[in-house]
Amino acid sequence: MTGISVRGFAVASATAVTSVGAAVGVASGDQQAPAEDIEVVAADATLLAEIPAGTNAQLHTASLTQQAESQSTAAEAEVRRAAQEAARVAAAESAQERRAAAERAAEEEAEREAAAQRAAEEAQAASAAADIPVQSSYTKAEIQAMARQIVGADQFQCFSNIVDHESGWDHTATNPSSGAYGLMQALPGSKMASAGADWQTNPATQIRWGVNYMESRYGSPCGAWEFWQANNWY
Repeated sequence: MTGISVRGFAVASATAVTSVGAAVGVASGDQQAPAEDIEVVAADATLLAEIPAGTNAQLHTASLTQQAESQSTAAEAEVRRAAQEAARVAAAESAQERRAAAERAAEEEAEREAAAQRAAEEAQAASAAADIPVQSSYTKAEIQAMARQIVGADQFQCFSNIVDHESGWDHTATNPSSGAYGLMQALPGSKMASAGADWQTNPATQIRWGVNYMESRYGSPCGAWEFWQANNWY
């Protein structure tokens, strides 16, 4: 039964019976029932008929409650999803930062090792050069022997190729046009003073200067030789 409560149905039924009885009484000549009573009872029946049935109200309330719970559950799920995504992004960024830091540390360690290696090689070359006695004159073979002691074994041939072309291993060679001087034809020759004050007479000083120049400008004597082959100068 929908829309009318049990009590509403009973009153409505009573109203219908009363209305019928009144109509019958009028038709048979009985005294007419008061119109006010009939209207009031009818009005009461109509009012009761508009009151929703209790079962429907409960179902409606339950539906609203279920919708609210569903929305709350969905909101909680969205909050959890957002939190999980934020945690995932933070973890990824943290991992990337750790990898970048590890790579920087590895690069710095490699640079330190390379610097230490260069320092050791330079110290070894300086020690070897110091052991070479200073002479008033040198043969080509003697100068080449100096170079082998100062220049790394893997770079000697490249260094030798440049000196062959520039001076023929004559540490006093002078270019009459430009004034370039020495084994590497430094221009001006006085720049070799950075390796020693005896740059004009000591082949070892010139060799040390030449190696430093080639490494600083081309990375190595072989780098300088590659450039020389492409340009006929270095």
